This record gives sequence, structure tokens and C-alpha cells, in this order.
Amino acid sequence: MSKRVLVIGGGPAGHEAASHAARYGAEVTVVERDVLGGSAHLRDCVPSKSMIATGGAMSFARRVAGMGLAEVEPEIDSAMLRDRIATIEKRLESAISRLLASQGVRVLDGTGVLTGPHSAVATLADGTSVELEADYIVLSTGSRPRVPDWAHLDGDRILSTRDAYPPKTFPSHLVVVGSGVTGVEFVHMFSSLGADVTLIVSRQQVLPDKDPEAAAVLEADFMRRGVQLFKGARATAIERSGDEVTVICSDGRVAKGSHALLAIGSVPNSDNLGLETAGVQLNEWGYVDVDHNLVSSVPHIYAAGDISGRLPLSSVASIQGRKIAEHLMGLHAGRDHRHIDYDKAASAIFTEPEIADVGLAEAEAFADGRKIRVTKVPFSSNAKALINDDPRGFVKIISDPHTGVVLGGSIVGRHAAELISVVALAVNSHLKVQDIQDCLFVYPTLSESLIEAAE
Repeated sequence: MSKRVLVIGGGPAGHEAASHAARYGAEVTVVERDVLGGSAHLRDCVPSKSMIATGGAMSFARRVAGMGLAEVEPEIDSAMLRDRIATIEKRLESAISRLLASQGVRVLDGTGVLTGPHSAVATLADGTSVELEADYIVLSTGSRPRVPDWAHLDGDRILSTRDAYPPKTFPSHLVVVGSGVTGVEFVHMFSSLGADVTLIVSRQQVLPDKDPEAAAVLEADFMRRGVQLFKGARATAIERSGDEVTVICSDGRVAKGSHALLAIGSVPNSDNLGLETAGVQLNEWGYVDVDHNLVSSVPHIYAAGDISGRLPLSSVASIQGRKIAEHLMGLHAGRDHRHIDYDKAASAIFTEPEIADVGLAEAEAFADGRKIRVTKVPFSSNAKALINDDPRGFVKIISDPHTGVVLGGSIVGRHAAELISVVALAVNSHLKVQDIQDCLFVYPTLSESLIEAAE
């Protein structure tokens, strides 16, 4: 008899868990209330990167004189941009739907709530209910933007991240609250698309948890574009008067614009799931407590993606889903089973220039008193960067000074999100800098700087 698996939430973690469990012979049901692929993924990540790509095209068009072409001044068409984003979302959702259908996965359009350790009820879009029984349950309901009590969003001029793809009216001046990864991406996005931007930075640098050198390159680019930085400022209120929005900071400073956007983190969708009924425990921040196999306090109930409280990345959620499928189907037993090492997850920030990193950070190593070898090569010495007329940024590789094993790295520059994959492979496979040096990369390419940094 095949195992019955219920997945609540069809985002990157949920649909990967469903697909792989079905592939291994399970009888799988997915309950998704919004969109297969996940609202955080298809209604947040994909749209933002689509708008960033459009902004990047506009930025490139504005500086084509450096490529020997006549200057042009492109204009944004909000309706066409909105249609482009919707088309991409539909294609990705359709691809996931077709895959699950081909594997015999049952997909219910509705909201799932646990009624016991092995049962749930799905309230469908038409108002009817379906009772479900399962041997294993996977919780992958994602997260939503965090909105503090002092911020009263209206979806028009005072926005969360999901109101901005693009907003109803395009900002002439956007005030962004939050200087983490999401915040700086929005600064880059709307600045590239032609808006004036003010960024509220609660600390003394943007991207406080990233490499200070990388943050400095991004800050310099923001300043060059005319972005106003309110450093050491913490927003405490947002007021709207007609078409003007005012953000008030705790130190008395005031930022005015046509729109304000909050990018100050997220909260897990762990409420109203019936977790107490099933005996699933949450930690103090509302995330499901899980072990290294992503098993909750109830042995047959798993949690993955944002609700697990681990790295909130689509790539991480996807591999969590695959690992859960392997575990509940018993494929991990009796063979080499590698647990997810979150410290070795690659991440990227899609600004201009892009910023990407993986593994041990230089500042982290120094804080721990760990001896490391740091080598850094600027793109200004790279032939392809000069051909692209974009020599900004650098490649930095961190290695063990005794063994030469690659421990981490960071890249700032064009296509950094792609280039970091080489360093990620080295970190996860315990390769040495010599292994990178011995590679024969194509000339001319940006990847050659990886070889130089490994020398």
C-alpha cells in the first residue's frame, strides 16, 4: 500500500516535496489557496526580478554611449510591464501544474487546516469542504510581509512589497523603509525605472549582514544615481496627505515622496493551520520547530520553506522539499544521506551591480578569530568587463591558509549571481583553490577573475 502524503502549501518547498514523493510512489494531495509555485515566489520574487530586468535594460540603454552607440532615453510602459510579469507567472505556474498532473498528484484549490495528527480539512474555493487523511503531512505555507502597527498600508501610495509589481500609479519619488536585501533591490529597481528614491537605513550601512566592501560598492552606486540615504534612521510612522507620503523617523528626520514601501522582513503563515490540534510546536517567532530532517515535534509532520524558520530562499525551500520526500519515503536509510548545510547556501542580491556570496564570510571569520586567506581581484582588470563597459566590483575568495580548501567567497559585479555557482560548488565539494586554478575557462569571460582570485 502506497504512503499517503498531504502537502499544505504548493510553493517551492511544497510542490518539490509533492513531485518527488509521487515520483517515489506515494499517493500525494496538495492543498494550495493561492497559486501553485507559491505566492512569495510567483507574486514576489519572480515579479521583482522581472522588473529589475526591465530596469536593467533601461539602465543599459541610458549608457550605450560607452559602447559606441547613440544615446537613447527609454520610457516605461506600466501596462506592458504588468502584462509581461503576468505572462511569466502564468507560464511558471502552468509548468508546475502540468508536472504534478503528469505524476498523478491531486491538487485542491483551497485552504488546509489540520484537524488531528493524521487528518485535515480543505475548504475549497467554492465553499465546499473535503476531509483528508494522511500518513505524512508537509507544512509549507510560506510567509507574508511584516507590517508594524504604525504602518497603515493602503495598497495605493503606502505599499508592501507585494503591492509594487508595479503599483497602481508609478512613483515619482519612492521612500523605501528597510535596507536589507529586499529593500536595496527595490531601491535599485525603481531608481533604474526612473523614480527618485530615498532609503531609510536603520544602521550605518546598507546590507548590514553582508560583506562591508560589497555594501560600500552598492552604496557608492546608489549615491551616483542620486539616491538619498537616511543612515541611522528608524521609521516610526507613515502619513499620507493626498498624493504625498511622509515617513517620520525616530530621530526627527522626515522623508517625503509620492509613495512609501515597507521592506522590513516577513512573518510565517503558521496561524490558523490547526497546529495545536495536531500537537505541532512553534518557536517564539511563530516558526515550526524542526530538526535536521525538517521533522516537527510530531514525527510524521514536516515543515519546509519560510515556515521552517531556516534561510528564506526559494533554492533552500526546494531542496528542503526534496529532502523531506526522501526522508518520508525511507530513501535516506542505509545510504549516504547528506543533510542540508545552510551555512553553504549561495545567495544573491539583484541590484546593479549584483552581489552574491556563499560560505564563510570574511567579517565572520575575523570575529571568530579564525585564520583565513583572502584574495581579491577587481573586475577592472578583466577583459570581458571592459568589453561590457562595466568594470565595477570584484571577486573575493576565502580559503584555509594551510589546506587551500575554499571556505567561501563573495562577488560584486555583472552576473555575480551566476558566477557564485562556481564558488558554491567548490565550498560544498571541499575543493581547493588549486582546483579552480587548474580549470580552463573561456576567454574572454568574467569567470576568468575566479581563477585569478584563486591564485
